[in-house]
Amino acid sequence: MRNAALLFVVTLSVGTVCGQSNHPAKLNEPKDVTVLMGNAIDSAAIYRAFVENAPKEFDIPGAPRFAIVGKNESFYLGIGGVAKVTASFDFPNPINNGAFFKPVDIPVAKPGDGGLFQVNGQQTNIFFNVVAMPNSKNRLGFYFDVDLLGSGYTPSVHNAYLTYRGLVAGYNTTLFFDGKAVAPTIDKAGPNSSNYMAVPLIDFIHRFDSGIELGVGAEIGEKSFTNGGKTYTVNQRIPDIPAYIQFNSKTDPRTNLRIAVIGRDLQYYNEVKDKMKNVFGWGVKASGTLGLGRRFIVYYMGAYGKGIGSYFRDFQKQGLDLTPVEENNGELEATPMWGAYLGLQYNWSDRCFSTVTYSQVRNYAKNDGATDWTSNYRYGQYVAANIFYNITSQFRWGLEWDWGRHVDCGGASRHDNRIQTMLQFSF
Repeated sequence: MRNAALLFVVTLSVGTVCGQSNHPAKLNEPKDVTVLMGNAIDSAAIYRAFVENAPKEFDIPGAPRFAIVGKNESFYLGIGGVAKVTASFDFPNPINNGAFFKPVDIPVAKPGDGGLFQVNGQQTNIFFNVVAMPNSKNRLGFYFDVDLLGSGYTPSVHNAYLTYRGLVAGYNTTLFFDGKAVAPTIDKAGPNSSNYMAVPLIDFIHRFDSGIELGVGAEIGEKSFTNGGKTYTVNQRIPDIPAYIQFNSKTDPRTNLRIAVIGRDLQYYNEVKDKMKNVFGWGVKASGTLGLGRRFIVYYMGAYGKGIGSYFRDFQKQGLDLTPVEENNGELEATPMWGAYLGLQYNWSDRCFSTVTYSQVRNYAKNDGATDWTSNYRYGQYVAANIFYNITSQFRWGLEWDWGRHVDCGGASRHDNRIQTMLQFSF
């Protein structure tokens, strides 16, 4: 083992993602990796290979602190992770989930249940990042990470995919999601309008020297319908098709703009007409980041569509992709909806930064007349404000206030506040 192993050069220096140089939230990021076994001429090149193979989200580790290099640099293997613990207090309608703060989950608190203290370690993560034939056009990558977000701290796979010549195949976040354009939060859920969804997929991404990036994919996105009295959900036969074009600034890595679209075939069975029906769902989105001066970064996203409820964080599993048209006629329609957020980051120093985010989602599902629709979820608002401080290159502290508002179709509303703090150690 080399003496350089004593130098903890690669860390997750501003949270869980120091290994992703293209995320604008990272400050004072190292550009090297310590080689524990094997010979390597350019350790910075190893670091870049790991970063290119990793997800581009703030809270997902990318480059490991240490690497094992194969003979003649035939492969790079990195293993790393994050130990993250949060402590939070909710009031006056507590969400009983210490990792996720989502307005859709805000309950009506019973008398005496107006406050809740929680300690949570489910965001702890371990990952494997492997790059084979790194100096060849046939470079092959593998990335796998697991956290504890399953029920009762059950391990849950977050990403598991292969990369080859622009192809990405396996389990990863949808191309309709722009991970770089989300402001950092301690809250795992983030903005309630976020388009985050992890899916089985086959995507193709190509980056041009001009800074333009193109992506298209075939993905097995989740689908969630509200069936009427004469309909039921059937097996889905056609994948979702997302695509995007992204413009990256060549002078400021903090600045980019992505335009994305998605088309999806939503299938159900109409018992009145005794046949399977297909409804076309679609969505359009603009997102990106903008660097202002030396210290400010703006994050933004706006999306509108029909039948894309599963692609908004707050609408997932709420039966809002398709909803009934009229009472018992066997017809469902793609629900119109929109979501948007705006975030601002200020870098106080190389060790400290803060962000504030406002987000909203709203759907326009109709009352089919067969059920009492007044208690169904109509829209939600979300605010997060925080400060992050790097105590050391491996140890990080954060403090955050989250606020959410839940509004039903009948107009009834309720809100919740969360004050939470975080300690995080990268390894």
